[in-house]
Amino acid sequence: MNGIVVLNKPAGISSNLACKKVGRILGEKKVGHLGTLDPMAEGVLPITLGKCTKLFDYYLKKDKSYIADFTFGIETDTLDKEGNITREGGYIPTIGELMLTTKSMIGEQSQLPPKFSAKKVNGKRAYDLARANLDFQLIPKNISIYEFDYLSKVNDRTFQFRISCSSGTYIRSIARDLAYKLNTFAYMSNLVRIKCGEFRIEDAVTLDNVNCECVLTLDEIFKEHKKITIDNEQSYNEFINTGRVRVHIISDDTSDYVLMYKDNIISKGILDNGYYVNRIRFI
Repeated sequence: MNGIVVLNKPAGISSNLACKKVGRILGEKKVGHLGTLDPMAEGVLPITLGKCTKLFDYYLKKDKSYIADFTFGIETDTLDKEGNITREGGYIPTIGELMLTTKSMIGEQSQLPPKFSAKKVNGKRAYDLARANLDFQLIPKNISIYEFDYLSKVNDRTFQFRISCSSGTYIRSIARDLAYKLNTFAYMSNLVRIKCGEFRIEDAVTLDNVNCECVLTLDEIFKEHKKITIDNEQSYNEFINTGRVRVHIISDDTSDYVLMYKDNIISKGILDNGYYVNRIRFI
């Protein structure tokens, strides 16, 4: 089975466990996902099946969107609700201050990952070093925040936001950085991913509703891609043997294409000087 299930992952389970559950339901052993969600988080988790697990690198850099709750006046060591409280009694900002400061954070910037994260330091995961109370330094990463909108007040110290950002952005770090700009501290108390690449929460299914009918086929996944068709065995064999095939298209177009043979998508790739060149093969 080759395809993608757009899962609405529930809170309380890891992304890997969600993959295993979907694989068992569909009877597919080869499963993966297109961007980890922390166990406490819920929302869009695209799960790949069969040869579509090869799409990981392609989707890794896709943008993401979230609904996040930040609780102010308290900080935890993990920057989320599952951590131990390290500080409390901080200032609770006004709605006006939040609306103004969130807008100032839109754009490219350098972000320091949380110490409790999967980032590697000298070959070891940062969260393992943090749990062992070892001293270490993480390297900031360039990220982009495209949208950062105040949505509502949840309670006296918790506020909800909509955030759209580049891949690799830590929403927990945004909570920390927003609070620091307001001379206080905060942690992320809830997180829902509403968009991962082109996959939206409106189209996601729960674990209880996973079945063969909800699996997106290659045709559905790449319906917006430009298509190139080879219609003879000689061209097919050329592609299989070399990973490229001459096509009757000369173009400077650098966008992605899919290669068709006998009405089936067999590859995703690019054009290069009169050739179609494979990037991901599905056969």
